[in-house]
Amino acid sequence: MNAKNLLFLFSDQHSAAVAGCYGDPIVQTPNFDRLAAQGVTFDNAYCSSPLCTPSRMSMLTAKHPHNIQVWGNNDILRSGIPTMAHSLGAAGFDPCLVGRLHSIGPDQLLGYSERLVGDHHPNWVGLPRLDMGPLQGTASPDRRSLRNSGAGQSSYELKDHDVTEAALKRLDRIAAEIASGERERFAMTVGYMLPHAPFVAAEDKVAKYMDLVGLAHQRAPNENDEHLWINRWRKYRDILDVTHEEERRARAAYYALVETLDAMVGRVLNKLEDLGLADNTLVVYASDHGEQIGERGLWWKHTFFEESVRVPLLMRFPGVLPAAERREQIVSLVDVTATMLDAMDAPKLPGADGQSFLSVAKNPGVPWHNTAYSEYCYGSQFDWGLDTAGQVRMVRKDGFKLVYFSDAPTQLFNLSHDPNETLNLSDNADYTDIKAELLLLIFNGWNPETVGQIIEETIPSKKLLSDWAKQTNPDSQHVWEMKPEFNRLDRPEA
Repeated sequence: MNAKNLLFLFSDQHSAAVAGCYGDPIVQTPNFDRLAAQGVTFDNAYCSSPLCTPSRMSMLTAKHPHNIQVWGNNDILRSGIPTMAHSLGAAGFDPCLVGRLHSIGPDQLLGYSERLVGDHHPNWVGLPRLDMGPLQGTASPDRRSLRNSGAGQSSYELKDHDVTEAALKRLDRIAAEIASGERERFAMTVGYMLPHAPFVAAEDKVAKYMDLVGLAHQRAPNENDEHLWINRWRKYRDILDVTHEEERRARAAYYALVETLDAMVGRVLNKLEDLGLADNTLVVYASDHGEQIGERGLWWKHTFFEESVRVPLLMRFPGVLPAAERREQIVSLVDVTATMLDAMDAPKLPGADGQSFLSVAKNPGVPWHNTAYSEYCYGSQFDWGLDTAGQVRMVRKDGFKLVYFSDAPTQLFNLSHDPNETLNLSDNADYTDIKAELLLLIFNGWNPETVGQIIEETIPSKKLLSDWAKQTNPDSQHVWEMKPEFNRLDRPEA
């Protein structure tokens, strides 16, 4: 049985670990927990890249980042590449997007027929980022996001409130259109910013979690014992000496943001039920990547530790998917897209890397490949990486995870025995065969030298487009108006 309707809730930077349904005993997420109780929870879902735009464009196309050449937040997805929204449209839906897309370039629909609220940033690299007032710089991998954290208000949260209101109103219209015979079904994506930094939230919530969350469980190792790439990253992003006060504030605010997001999702779920649409609707919740929240001395995303690459994935479809069941199978966001299209009886995306796991969601005994990839590649300019170019790729296969670095030692973890990734087995002779097998998977269809060359060759074009935008100031479409006064920090800036 295929679903009549689709509601896809897609957040930004939500670590799977920070949700009640994933075992966190502190955070209050009654609505995520409700989805889990009414549907299927995937415990091993991974992002395609621990960075926003490549992960999102990969998800939309069901292709790995290197197959669409979108590696960084400044890369443009070519409009000729079909997306999930194109497939839904071809199947007779009128796909609607409310909120975040994070697409760079002229195509701000990418197959969606309708877009409400929009993004918080201009469409073009080279145009100035919007002013966040006292929170300027706190949304980036920048030490200011830790120094200027805690109680206050960010424009990201205000934007998500607008996204929620727009989604509720659109669902009301959809229900009226169905009742009048104007439409038969719907497919809606609701894109949220939260719980993405700034690590700033309402004072009462931050105060509550300040007393509950505390410091990170895993401390950063001594510099001599830390992985070379990880240590370089921490130095480059100025997070070697984060104070306990900064850590407690930022972690408490992150928990508060997750609770805030959960309440917004709950309002959308309630509306779906109030309108009588819930029984015929496949609801999917996922996030584009995770958040380190201070674990191992790391913040934001960009790494391949579980906090950064493992994402929540909840699916509910009454009468078709079982309730209150969990799946241990390893899946990726590219598979999530293939699965949603399968459930909606929409065409497969040509050349997709993702595969539908709908049968697995229904029955845990169905065979599955149990493999997921993620990648993070960056050039010498116009990127979100380190101060030098590099290519990093991860494969998770069954109980093992291998991370290949073009300019640092490989990491190999046995997650079945070491879920906190404390012991790198890459040089352990007992795991030579496993390492070789996983490296073959890493390099199957992926060449770090070729990827690096392609990225470097695109730099002149990106510079020209950036200079063009600076000089011509082109209009941006589907942009939510963000004003500096929307942002507030309830204490002096650091």
